[in-house]
Parts: sequence; C-alpha cells; structure tokens
Amino acid sequence: MELVFNNIPFLLTGAYYTLLITLVSMVFGFIIALIVAIARLKGNRLVRGLAQGYVSVIRGTPILVQIFIVYYGLPDYGITLGPLTAAYISLSINIGAYLSETFRGAILSVSKGQTEAALSLGLSPWQTMRKVVLPQAARVAIPPMGNTFIGMLKETSLVSVVTVTELLRTAQLLMAQYYVAMPFYIAIAFMYWVMSTVFSNILNRIEQKLSKAY
Repeated sequence: MELVFNNIPFLLTGAYYTLLITLVSMVFGFIIALIVAIARLKGNRLVRGLAQGYVSVIRGTPILVQIFIVYYGLPDYGITLGPLTAAYISLSINIGAYLSETFRGAILSVSKGQTEAALSLGLSPWQTMRKVVLPQAARVAIPPMGNTFIGMLKETSLVSVVTVTELLRTAQLLMAQYYVAMPFYIAIAFMYWVMSTVFSNILNRIEQKLSKAY
C-alpha cells in the first residue's frame, strides 16, 4: 500500500474531478428533470409526447452508448467537444431522464385538494406549483433522488473511456506506471465508498429537515 500513500495527491485529484462531474451533472440534470416532469404533466399533447420520447430513449439505451454518441458521434456533424464537456452533457441528459420520473411521481403524490385550495385563494398556477406543490413533492423525491445521485457518483467512472481523468482513470494511469493493480483498485473502491456515504448522510439530514417542515 506504500504506492497508494505515495500517490494520494494524484488520487485526490481524480476524486475531485469525480465530484465535480457528479455535482455539475446533477445540477443540470435537476433542471432538465424538472422541466421534463412539468412538461409531461402540464404540457399539450405534442410537448408531452416529446418529453415522454426523451425519457423513453434515454432510459432505454446504455449510458456508455450515450457517452460515445456525444464524444465520438457528434464530430461527424462538426460538433467536437472536450472530454470533460462531453461528460457533463451526456451525464446531465442521462440523469435528467431518470430524475424526471422521480419528480413526476412526487408531484402526482401531492393531493389535488391542496392545488385546488391554493388556486381558490388566488394563487396563479405557477405560484401554486412553486409554493405549494413543489415543496411537498421535494420531501417525497429526496430518497429516490439520493439513490440516483449516489448512482451517478459511481457511474462517473464510465467517462474514463473518453479520457476524462476522474478517479478510475487516475488509478488506471498509476497501474500502467507501476505495473500493479490491486492496491489502487482497493484505494479507489474505498474512496468511492467514503464519498457515497458522505452524500447519503447529507441527503438523510435534508430529508429529516423536510419531514419536520411539512
């Protein structure tokens, strides 16, 4: 394990990019998911169809294929993206499809009576959604959203195939340098576990606070 300790700064750099990719993808995925969920619930037939088609295609194809399409496929049409940008885009699109179903289910879990009551008090549909529906839906969405978030943290390892130097790619470079694998695999497994545990605890605290608030 001496090799691992000697290369901790290098591994921490990889962990930093893993966290960065995860957080950026989750932020943009969150925005995409909310738009798609509302489109499927409130949009006209065309908008609902487009939103449903997006969810179906993304959930029905492997994320690795999606990464390849963004990084290797788009250059065929004159769109060339850097590895990190391709990682952000492909993972955001992927997570957006999965989170949209979580959000849609959470919004549907809020009783129609509360929506009708808010509208009867003079709130606009947007105010009702923002002040009444979404805060209550958030409490329902947090647990599955947390699982999706942790899953995304681990799936960032897939972007190593497009040379993004995240945690797995960093370990692979070290293995190629020192011709030894097991210590580095154990090290990055431990680091993924630590990051997943920390995020799980944070989300549990958020869920507890939301439960007390509503």
